[in-house]
Amino acid sequence: MEAAGDIVFRLDAGGRIKAASKRTGALFSFEAGALLTTLVADADHAGLGAALQDAAGAPARLELRMKAPHKELWFDLRLCRLQQSGGTLLLAVGRDISAQREIEERLRHLATHDSLTELPNRLLLSDRIRMVIAHARRSGQNFSVATIGLDGFKKVNDGLGHPVGDAVLRIAAARLRKTLRDSDTLARIGGDEFVAVLPGTCSEAQIKLVTGRLLAALQAPFEVDKHTIYIGASIGLALFPEHAEDEVQLVALADAAMSRAKETGKARCLVYSPRTSGPPEHDISLEAAMFQAVREGEFLLYYQPIVDAATRRIQGFETLMRWKHPTLGMVPPVRFIPIAETNGLINLLGAWALKAACVQLRHFEEAAKRALYISVNISPRQFRNDKFLEVLDHALAFSGMSGSQLVLEITEGTLMIDPVHAESILLKMAERQARIAIDDFGTGYSSLAYLKRFPISVLKIDRAFIKDLPDAPKDGAICNAVLDLAKHLGLSVVAEGVETEAQLDYLDQRGCQYIQGYLTGKPMPAHAAMAALKEDLYASLMPIEPQAGLR
Repeated sequence: MEAAGDIVFRLDAGGRIKAASKRTGALFSFEAGALLTTLVADADHAGLGAALQDAAGAPARLELRMKAPHKELWFDLRLCRLQQSGGTLLLAVGRDISAQREIEERLRHLATHDSLTELPNRLLLSDRIRMVIAHARRSGQNFSVATIGLDGFKKVNDGLGHPVGDAVLRIAAARLRKTLRDSDTLARIGGDEFVAVLPGTCSEAQIKLVTGRLLAALQAPFEVDKHTIYIGASIGLALFPEHAEDEVQLVALADAAMSRAKETGKARCLVYSPRTSGPPEHDISLEAAMFQAVREGEFLLYYQPIVDAATRRIQGFETLMRWKHPTLGMVPPVRFIPIAETNGLINLLGAWALKAACVQLRHFEEAAKRALYISVNISPRQFRNDKFLEVLDHALAFSGMSGSQLVLEITEGTLMIDPVHAESILLKMAERQARIAIDDFGTGYSSLAYLKRFPISVLKIDRAFIKDLPDAPKDGAICNAVLDLAKHLGLSVVAEGVETEAQLDYLDQRGCQYIQGYLTGKPMPAHAAMAALKEDLYASLMPIEPQAGLR
């Protein structure tokens, strides 16, 4: 008995202690004849009783907690029968597994909790939401899920370091937890984002009350290492079952609403709305199809004529990318361009479009038997890519065309993200004789200083200022101002979105030399553009656009 284990008991068939090892006596205080259950935690009495009954026939084993003077200890207890002349006795041998259980419990906690804030992590959050969903379906009590994102947290990490940022996150977690009820769940799902599950919170008044408290809790200054930090937060909410009925969608929609709150001013709360929040998640399936489309050659180029306003003769073409999916048909650029911009595929597509457009221009000139130019859109990510100038050089060299026949369209916003870098790249583009056009002029930055600073050649008046002409005095005033400005700066002007004869006449009378729009040519495949050039005909040769509204 002394050598068998950490604790050893000899018991009668009813579980009364007949004898024990010295080590057992040193750990526990008991008297001979006492029931073993007096030393066992109440929650484990039933398990011990069943094991005692089983041990009368065959060895039994269980894990239980036993009450030492100062704390409970976990034991792996083995029970077996001893056949003696005085009757049947049981031998109970236990091994202390308290340290092992502590490690297991800690590992379970780490698997389900955030190590920095000790809040539930995404794994436990999903389980909690599923439980709340099950309860809501039984009771009819709906609930909401709120995603809370700290505003301006990146400046803390960048300016003061990650240790200070971690301290801010811990304080934020404590404030939010204190603001919420015990029945609510608060989790950290990564970075500076928290998610709160709010049972019973679904009316407008309840949402306003709870989110107001959450916002107030994070608006107060954070005092960390003698630094006073102000950040605040934005909140997005999704309601069960109004917006979604599973935990993944509820969190995704709440996150979409939170992103919208940040985009529209920060320090506010928005409830998810399909109309204002847009798609809740990145279209992963469409993204996968895009990579497949590149391999299968599904992307193609369309060309929209840019014509002389007075003669209606084609002077050049704007190159527009299209995606002809085998089952979806023509996928609108508004769906695939933002995804390509995000995942970097735009660099590959943009390089291909630039090269293909330059090659196509040579064919256009052969058909027209005169000089033309080609205009290609450059995306923000493309423009900032270190290899952009190499791509440009390769396209010009491969096609053999002069840089003066190439117009590169760039938005105002792209230029102003990093003006110093933009100026350097534009000057190098100008050295190659490529002309730079400002696309959608007048809808981006209001500062006109870049017209002086950058080597701009062309302004493209956005269709927003054209569509209501000639009956919109304010739009007319803006067009006149742009035309006058361009005249004094020596810039060419292209009016986009011209769809009526009245619009064309209005612009022509005011000195706008070039126009582009459905009136003189919809975007068309290369073979239709070749026919238009050969015959100098427009409307009769313009094919119906396969997807209305494409640009």
